[in-house]
Amino acid sequence: WAMQEHLVNRWHSELSSSVDGDPVVALSWLHNGVKLALHVEMSGSTNFGEKFSRVKFSPSLTLFGGKPMEGWLAVTASGLVAVALLKPGGGAAGGPAPLLTASESLCRLRGRVALADIAFTGGGNIVVAATDGSASSPVQFYKVVVSVVSEKCRIDTELLPSLFLRCTSDPLRRDKYPAVTHLKFLTRENSEQVLLCASNQSGSIVECWSLRKEGLPVNNIFQHRSPVVGEKQPTILKWRILTTTGDLERVSAVALPKLPISISNTDLKVATDTKFCPGLGESLALSFQDGSIQILHRLSLHTMGVYYGPPSEEPPLLKRPRPGPGPGPGPGPHFKALQFSWTSLALAGVDNQGKLHMLRVSPSMGQVLDPSTALRHLLLLLEYCMVTGYDWWDVLLHVQPAAAAPLAERLHEEYTRQNQALQQVLAARVVAAKASLCRLSAAAAPRASDLHAKLLLMAVGATLKSLLRPHAPAAPDKSPGERLSEICAKNTDTDIDKVMLNLKTEEFVLDGPPLQSLQQLIQWLGDFVLHLLASLPQQHQQGATATTARPGSGFLRDGASLGLLREMLVMIRIWGLLKPGCLPVFTATSDTQDSLLLLFRLLTKLWLCARDDAPPQEPDDSLLDECCLLPSQLLVPQLDWLPAGRGVTVRLQAARLPLRLAFGRCPAPCAGGSSPPPDAQKVDHLRCVHMGVLPTEESKACTRCGCVTMLRSPNKTSAMKQWEQRWIKNCLCGGCGGGSPPPNSVLI
Repeated sequence: WAMQEHLVNRWHSELSSSVDGDPVVALSWLHNGVKLALHVEMSGSTNFGEKFSRVKFSPSLTLFGGKPMEGWLAVTASGLVAVALLKPGGGAAGGPAPLLTASESLCRLRGRVALADIAFTGGGNIVVAATDGSASSPVQFYKVVVSVVSEKCRIDTELLPSLFLRCTSDPLRRDKYPAVTHLKFLTRENSEQVLLCASNQSGSIVECWSLRKEGLPVNNIFQHRSPVVGEKQPTILKWRILTTTGDLERVSAVALPKLPISISNTDLKVATDTKFCPGLGESLALSFQDGSIQILHRLSLHTMGVYYGPPSEEPPLLKRPRPGPGPGPGPGPHFKALQFSWTSLALAGVDNQGKLHMLRVSPSMGQVLDPSTALRHLLLLLEYCMVTGYDWWDVLLHVQPAAAAPLAERLHEEYTRQNQALQQVLAARVVAAKASLCRLSAAAAPRASDLHAKLLLMAVGATLKSLLRPHAPAAPDKSPGERLSEICAKNTDTDIDKVMLNLKTEEFVLDGPPLQSLQQLIQWLGDFVLHLLASLPQQHQQGATATTARPGSGFLRDGASLGLLREMLVMIRIWGLLKPGCLPVFTATSDTQDSLLLLFRLLTKLWLCARDDAPPQEPDDSLLDECCLLPSQLLVPQLDWLPAGRGVTVRLQAARLPLRLAFGRCPAPCAGGSSPPPDAQKVDHLRCVHMGVLPTEESKACTRCGCVTMLRSPNKTSAMKQWEQRWIKNCLCGGCGGGSPPPNSVLI
């Protein structure tokens, strides 16, 4: 299943494979060979490369050149392993990619498989754990190797060491737990630790096992012979139990952590010594039929936290008991499925009544941490999300409003310490993370507005510069956009026409239709510069403190953004000579007023006060006086600074928990929050156009930042399509239509 038009709430079936009449008990994508390690002991380092490193891990199947081949693997109830591979290149006439399918028995004697799980090894092999559901039967492990030979899929299986549950050898529990109800590898990339749960009608027991290499004892007959040089003692792989729990309530679901922290004893000791959020990466969650959830250490299995729920919203129906024998009352509300978020700071669950629950998991697990340590841990997880591309919504659940702005500043400081190449890769992602942090605090809301405007400015600047082409066939050392930035940075002249003399204007020549189609983006740039300069006197008078800051205050000291605005005005000036219809439209009080000339002169004076290669200066009185006169010379438009937040995260700060929502029903505005009036103009935030009070076009929204844009493009020119292509999969902030970016496809 894949997203339809890249919308989270629209899915369609693309490809399928089946084993007729054989239920599937385990399913997994093939591994793509990408594995990242989080080094807790390096949390104090300033280098992202030391905190997070790429682990050497081979894909399950590779194409020519080492590219991983996509596909999935399934284990069926009759003991078959089935593989479906997506052939690269697509089908005929651009259709879906055809499948290569194959199936093979796990072992020579096929038997019933009630539970199974799939893990991967660093060498590219697949390990399958399977059991027939009986606690007295062994848990079998198989190595599966997938290959493609002569355009046909081939599967080879091999039997690995098996194990028997410890509870079956205990005389007191031999017959107490007859069924195996849960079988899980501790991590997807580690086939050497497995979690097993055996249950009866009312209780369960959980065991954690580890695969270890042990020396094979040699018979006494061979111990007296002279050893051969280089000969090593023979070894075997053997399952050893690590720990087991006592008698528990019946387990209904298991959730395993996803943070890539090594589970070796040494690394866990480092995590404990550094007081790295004790629950993160070390804990697993068990839900029970009484509705409770326990957080356990994933190796020692001791309890770290307990949650009692889910609460029932409706009183139970009282019925007269039917006389005679019969089944008793069914179990109350309890979770049937659990899943940790990517940073293990949140837990999602579906109960037996079909309700979806989201739980906030305390990173300290009840331990008292000083604020600086807690802030450092959240910063490390934010950096992890920046590097991996995962959404950071679960980190936001633990950020208090007072800590939002300091955490955003700390993230910016760590970002500026990275090398230039990494900064370019993470630039937009870091700005989006800072914006979502600032939205948690009412005092930092103006800062969030500036960061959202900066995201749009960066995107518009990159798009307009990409339209420039060198005039000579031979490629120069620098692109026209790079030369434009270099010349504008060196030339401090306040006259825009004198700056143009240093540029090769032939590199800015574009056809008429593309220029005209870009007018809405050019208009936004002009309105933004005008609004920024007109608000300068008031901003300077109030100061840019957290309590008095207004939208736009963040740009007054941002020399890089002011420099980018200067470059855009120079480009617009040149394009206006070629196509006057693409120029921004200003309402001036004088017919002879050259609006672009005036704005560039004032913007250059402001840029000289905030440029990066010079000490910061305060705007002089002449600049403030000229900016005070701007509203009497040009009509200052109203800008939609910050889209309204539609997601759940922005509601949690002011809402009374638990927050109850319903699918398909728009929640009420937050307490103290403002909602736009019904007759307000709807704005397409990505195309920078108004859609009217009651738009007729379909639109999509991002729940991370609230951006709304039309689903289908009304433009036909290539230049505007190039802009819109940037937002087909993701929003301006990196979020996806209707939510944050999940995988583009799922298996069911």
